[in-house]
Order: sequence, then C-alpha cells, then structure tokens
Amino acid sequence: MSSQDEAAAVAGVVIRELREIGEFEQVYRLFDEIWHPQPTNVPVTLELMVGFARTGNYVAGAFSGETMVGASVGFLARERALHSHVTGAVAGQGVGYALKLHQRDWCLERGLEKITWTFDPLVRRNARFNLVKLGARPEAYLTDFYGVMADAINEGDASDRLLAVWHIGEGRGEGCPDVGAARPVLEEGEDGGPVLVGGAGPGSAVNGEPGARVLVGTPHDVERLRRADPGAAKAWRMAVREVLGGAMEAGGRVVGFTDRGEYVVSIN
Repeated sequence: MSSQDEAAAVAGVVIRELREIGEFEQVYRLFDEIWHPQPTNVPVTLELMVGFARTGNYVAGAFSGETMVGASVGFLARERALHSHVTGAVAGQGVGYALKLHQRDWCLERGLEKITWTFDPLVRRNARFNLVKLGARPEAYLTDFYGVMADAINEGDASDRLLAVWHIGEGRGEGCPDVGAARPVLEEGEDGGPVLVGGAGPGSAVNGEPGARVLVGTPHDVERLRRADPGAAKAWRMAVREVLGGAMEAGGRVVGFTDRGEYVVSIN
C-alpha cells in the first residue's frame, strides 16, 4: 500500500479526479461552507473547474461514502510544476494530508518535479503542516497578493502570502532544524500582540553572521484574533511583513518551523 493509500485509509476517504458537473458543484458547495465567501470572491468558479479538468489539470475530491469532505484544484505551471490553487477539507481527520499525497502522486506520474501554493504566514497550523509535515519551503513573501478578500476567514486583513514550494522527489524534508543558538526577533506578547525582541526592526533579522539563524514568531490563533482584536491582528500582519518579509527579501531562507510557532530563518 502506498503512503497516499495509507493516508486516505486513515482519513476514511476515497480520493479521485473529478469529471462531472455535479461533482464540481459539490466542490463549490464545500468551499462555500469552509470560507463563506461573497459571490464575487469565490475560491474557484464552476467554469474554471470544468476547464481545468478537461485540459489535463488537477481537480480532485475526497469522499467519505457519498459525501465530499475535501477537494483540491490546481493547474500546470512553468518549470515542471503544478500550482495548487485551492485545497479545502473538513478539519481534524487527515483529509488535507491525504489530498496532498494524492496530488504528489498525480504529479510524479506526469513527470512533474514540484508543487507550489500560497498560504497565510500568520496561520500557525498551516505553516506547521506545510513546512514540517510535508517538507515544503517558502521561497517568496508576497505582499497583499490577492488584494481584498471578502470571506469569513480573511475579511478585514491584508492578503499577504508565502509561496510554498514542495520538491516532491526529495522526501519530506528535514522537519524542524536545531534552533538552540537561534536568536528570537519577533515574539508573542502577554497581550497576544507582536513584540520585537532586542531592538529588532525591519531588516534587523538579517543582521548577523552568515549561517546564523533567527526566529520569527506568529500569533497563537490569528483567525480568532481578527474577530476579538482586529488591531492586534493588523499589528501582527505588519510586524511579520516587515521582519519575515524583510529577511526573505534580503536573502534569508526559511528552513523550518518550531513547535512554538516560529519560522526559522537562516541568514545568507
């Protein structure tokens, strides 16, 4: 049994590519239940799903019995890659992981070498899943990448994203590297807001000897924080943009993510 089959069995799902309009309508309804977007801001339209599926791109669903509990839509990109545009699944059952492994196997069968996607750098669980469980690595910080996003999860916040790149032929990656000598530059304060450490500021994360590592913290639960304290959530957005985004723009590489919710950045 392949690792993808094992993950699907653990999640209790069957994953298959989608072909029929009724299946695409199920994806549309599932994504609507997850994101509650405004009609002008849906993650992907029915027409695009039809077009993608009919032209050799990736549109797949995960089913528990007859019920769709996860789906993923991606399109072929340059440099032998698939760009995974949107993936959504019920939480806490391992469906998202099973979908990613199905996506990986689909790409390997077609001679592709990597999968790319974007994710919000403030969402800890996504960062941990992408960097630790899958072994992907962020290769660019994208400021306000999607513009205004009118949905229940992202509304009221800038749409900064990290571009994740998963080299699918290289295994899971190293997980979280040793951070014993890493220097914290951004932490979560007692009030839940961001705290710059030791006089850190924009660009300070990359000050140090080449090969040194710094830690850039994240909020415990930014989605809850957006509802409870929008000002603190916005402060986190600006702090991570300046510190993590600034470090990556200056050549720093994200090499891991800690159990405490910190990006590990290696200074070049």
